[in-house]
Amino acid sequence: MAAADELAFHEFEEATNLLAETPHAATSSASSDQRSPQGHVAVAMGAGDGFGAEEEEGDRAALLQDQPQPGFWTFGYYQGFFDVDTAQVLDRIKGSLLPRPGHSFVRHHLRNRPDLYGPFWICATLAFVLAVTGNLTLVLAQHRDPSIHYSPQFHKVSVAGITIYCYAWLVPLALWGFLRWRKAVHERVGPYSFLETVCTYGYSLFVFIPTVVLWLIPVPLLQWLLGALALALSAAGLVFTLWPVVREDSRLAAAALLCIVVLLHALLALGCKLYFFQPLPPHVAVPPAATSPPPGKLSSTLARVAATS
Repeated sequence: MAAADELAFHEFEEATNLLAETPHAATSSASSDQRSPQGHVAVAMGAGDGFGAEEEEGDRAALLQDQPQPGFWTFGYYQGFFDVDTAQVLDRIKGSLLPRPGHSFVRHHLRNRPDLYGPFWICATLAFVLAVTGNLTLVLAQHRDPSIHYSPQFHKVSVAGITIYCYAWLVPLALWGFLRWRKAVHERVGPYSFLETVCTYGYSLFVFIPTVVLWLIPVPLLQWLLGALALALSAAGLVFTLWPVVREDSRLAAAALLCIVVLLHALLALGCKLYFFQPLPPHVAVPPAATSPPPGKLSSTLARVAATS
């Protein structure tokens, strides 16, 4: 028995007695011991994550700065100008159709993100619709009057495309250059960028697409009224957009610039109306041929002449 008493775990027995006397001592100690390492680990992990995120963002920014920017002559340079979705294009078309005073198209719809996707397809659609409707006008006129001879006029497609694209690019270029020159004279004059000007002109031409389709109605007065309404909406959008830029300039320069913008727009609409929808020549009535007297009346007349002679 003495050997068995010597082999007994007296230290464990003492710990059991202590645990029986203070049952919460070991639990609180264990929980506190567990909490402190976990808290320490949590702080360490949080610090490590923040450091890793900052380091990753720094590396990403460094990589973006190290990447060479695409050149002006490359396709990648223009890729960002076609990065628009359907909602943005529809919003910009709606803004061009509903101009309001004090509502700039550039500030409220472009928001420093001009695109070339909308202007490109608007100009292409307008040129195609002009050429097609110009030919359809002659086809419908031939059905009403068979004396009118129709032959397909494919050259109108080229004429419409060259006219629309030159107007949508050269006029904004001249306007942008003039505003840049006026900024050198008056520092408070702040022009839009060249792409913003091109984008504004491109979307302003959208209203002419449904107008050209409605010009197929063979009523001259209605055609001129629709053309005047489309011109008023499109020109008003340009004037309301350019006014915040030119209002700081002299009154003479601002008035002259806005009048020239409206005049060029009117010349474009008038030229399209007169060239692609030419007034048809009046129908020339063929005079009736001289009718000969019936044979019986002719014979009696000849017999009477012979008897008197």
